[in-house]
Amino acid sequence: MLRTASLRLAPLVLALASTAAGFAHAQGGSVAATPTQVRPEVDKAYTQLMASPAIQKLLEAVKADHDRSVEDLKMLTEIEAPPFKEQKRAEAFLARMKALGLADAKIDAEGNVVGLRKGTGNGPKLLISAHLDTVFPAGTDVKVKERDGKLYAPGISDDTRGLAVLLSWLKVLNDNKIQTVGDLLFVGNVGEEELGNLRGIKAIFRDNLDIDGMVGLEPAPDGSVLMLGTGSHRYEVTFKGPGGHSYGAFGQVPSAIHGMGRAIAKIADIRTPSFPKTTFTVGTVGGGTSVNTIAPDARMAVDIRSDEMAPLLETEKKILAAIDEAVAEENKRWNVNTLSVSTKLIGDRPGGRTQSDTVIVEAATRSNAAFGHKTLLTGASTDANVPMSLGIPAIIIGGGGKTGGFHALSEWIDVTDGWKGAQNSLVTVLGLVGVQGTSAPLLEKRPPRTK
Repeated sequence: MLRTASLRLAPLVLALASTAAGFAHAQGGSVAATPTQVRPEVDKAYTQLMASPAIQKLLEAVKADHDRSVEDLKMLTEIEAPPFKEQKRAEAFLARMKALGLADAKIDAEGNVVGLRKGTGNGPKLLISAHLDTVFPAGTDVKVKERDGKLYAPGISDDTRGLAVLLSWLKVLNDNKIQTVGDLLFVGNVGEEELGNLRGIKAIFRDNLDIDGMVGLEPAPDGSVLMLGTGSHRYEVTFKGPGGHSYGAFGQVPSAIHGMGRAIAKIADIRTPSFPKTTFTVGTVGGGTSVNTIAPDARMAVDIRSDEMAPLLETEKKILAAIDEAVAEENKRWNVNTLSVSTKLIGDRPGGRTQSDTVIVEAATRSNAAFGHKTLLTGASTDANVPMSLGIPAIIIGGGGKTGGFHALSEWIDVTDGWKGAQNSLVTVLGLVGVQGTSAPLLEKRPPRTK
């Protein structure tokens, strides 16, 4: 176990600034104080790595591989990967992983692409991942278009860039025969977006009980380190009644839409704490059959989020109670009991946090400093929610390049000098797992979890 003594980062490093926009899905702004000190072991590891001729050669290889990596980016982007329909992209990603040296890589039962690059032994196992799916439905034009120095295509930055960077890392590590001490579990996972409900990363942690930490790649500015996982619950709410003619049945039957309207009004009046940030919304509504029909059915979808699970669950309790009260009031209005409601949990993203004084955050902070970036600690809902909820250290960092237009048809990436971010994040990873003959692993090897 690493000691808790600390060493101040160089004042020059701390004075350096970087852009601080947020992650693709981030709420924006800092969510914790950035470490101004790191353990001596952390400082030593990154000093050794950056001074190593083999690592400097490796970083030059990342730069040299940039153009080829962009071709991987374009190829993968042009294979559509809607939620629950990621198979074709998964197959292409698997083929590239095998071609670059992970002969035993495979697609698991959930649809994730998984390949293990073994270390020299007795080191930690670090999951490094990017998600295969995008938010865009089947049939979306995903052809990459270049203009004004940028590449435009739906999903090109979120998160296809992450996939391309993983492949580049695999290539340069193998080409340069870099032996890590710990194992690197390369994963292209499914189900990060929308109602995918983190199914891919949940399966990874269900089936691999010996993972000691996670570093995920998402579009993010240099220096950003996501260490807070915003939890969320989503509900599909369905109101059912007998329905009837708007004139002939008036006064005899309740309206499903009126009941839903009462529920929405009650939900809108619920108050939540500003810290930890806790939010809700009725995101979609529908129902009814015609303008002159007392609606026999109505439905709505509710999203509830919080940076901590306790206020999320309290808000959820209030919302579900408001729905029941609204149905009771609509029935009472007409002296009936024929309006009913059912709720279905359609999204369950557990929340969590990797504390800012943990080794994995300090490692990212020290690596950022080595590349001239001040660290900004952020939060959002990502694949890292799952390990965080299990108490496993996890962060999300960027893979390089300037990005924008997330979840829009106009999504873009500027890959100019994107290799710099790929270098930075790779060095973060190498410090955590250690490099044979250069540095010891920083990430603690944990006892395997039990199911």
